[in-house]
Amino acid sequence: MEYFEIIGGKRLKGEIEVRGSKNATTPILAACLLTKEKCVISNIPLIEDVFRMIEIIESLGAKISWKGKRTVEIEAKNIDASKLDLVAVKKLRSSILLLGALAGRLDNFKIPYPGGCIIGARPLDTHFDALSKMGVKIRDKKFVIEKNKKIDCYEVNAKGRHSNLVVLKEFSVTGTENAMMLAASIPGKTVIKIAAAEPHVEDLADFLVRMGAKIKGIGAHTLEIWGNKNLKGAKHKIIPDANEAATFLIMGVAARSPIIVRNALENNLDLVLEKLRDFGADFKIGKNYIQVIPPENIKAVSKVDTRPYPGVPTDVQAPFGVLATQAEGETFIHDSLYEGRFNYISEIEKMGARAKVLDAHRAIIKGPTKLKGKIITSFDLRAGASLIIAALVAKGKTVIKGIYQVDRGYERIEERLSKLGADIKRIKK
Repeated sequence: MEYFEIIGGKRLKGEIEVRGSKNATTPILAACLLTKEKCVISNIPLIEDVFRMIEIIESLGAKISWKGKRTVEIEAKNIDASKLDLVAVKKLRSSILLLGALAGRLDNFKIPYPGGCIIGARPLDTHFDALSKMGVKIRDKKFVIEKNKKIDCYEVNAKGRHSNLVVLKEFSVTGTENAMMLAASIPGKTVIKIAAAEPHVEDLADFLVRMGAKIKGIGAHTLEIWGNKNLKGAKHKIIPDANEAATFLIMGVAARSPIIVRNALENNLDLVLEKLRDFGADFKIGKNYIQVIPPENIKAVSKVDTRPYPGVPTDVQAPFGVLATQAEGETFIHDSLYEGRFNYISEIEKMGARAKVLDAHRAIIKGPTKLKGKIITSFDLRAGASLIIAALVAKGKTVIKGIYQVDRGYERIEERLSKLGADIKRIKK
């Protein structure tokens, strides 16, 4: 058991560097399974979700070699679906990305329903429907026994895969990515409509192009993909993590600290920056950095409304919620995408926040509030990062339990924040 111990109320200063995108790394690692040739992926964040995905890929028989601290070489020349670590897949939400990759490479395999953060229902209907339109048959299998555990699985038959028109049921990021990976491996033209357009979806598209697919419409909601049965190995550098950059920018505003966030790409943060300007902040934007110019008085905004990209990401809804506790006035928070994103509110209420959850998708937060340090718990990845922000602005000592969730997406965050002057320690019990 590990937890964070944070003494809040300190002004932060200095620079913090954004690591590679978690949400780009996991699908790109999965896409390496589409070829028998070597792929070299650099700028990988050293986080739990990435380590688990690499272990799962290795369980299939792929050869993994680290070529540097953040560079990995993957050779999936010989893979065996029967060796897939079903227990590990079950624990990792992003393991669903194996669905499209394996369907493009193998005729038959089984895969469990993935795990992940408790942020609400995330059904696989969009994934299954998209792949079925490309000839993949998926049916339930009650369970298999592995490592003395019963694991419910799906049986996948991809022998009849073919190019086609695919209209997704919703703007699903991973659903889009699964469809892209399968389409990239099938000769002929596949059109994907209602495609997600997040920066990490674009990054996967760029990687697939390097592997030999032709893709038109990258960054748009309609993709035209000409696949290649013999995709080749490729080298690729992961883009910086926009969600991590947004977290640090919000943290600087909430803590009223002029920190510099390195590797923050303005083009991927347009609406986040605009929303922070509404809170009263300003920014100095350079070639490879964004510096926070915090306001003297943080002012509430009428609404923070999360939407598919280029809207405000649902992954930064909770950090904005914590920022709202420091703003003068009332902020309405609407998370239209997930019904379990408000579990952080009960924790910041313990610290003195004035917040009310109206229903599964809406909350109201009133400020400003002088938060006080308490013992609180992180229930999911983004909530954990948000609670760190709350602890940094609070008076006194805060203990945050459940920090494995934070480690899933933020690399050694305590070491990086300490360099900004934060009083934060990782305690092993």
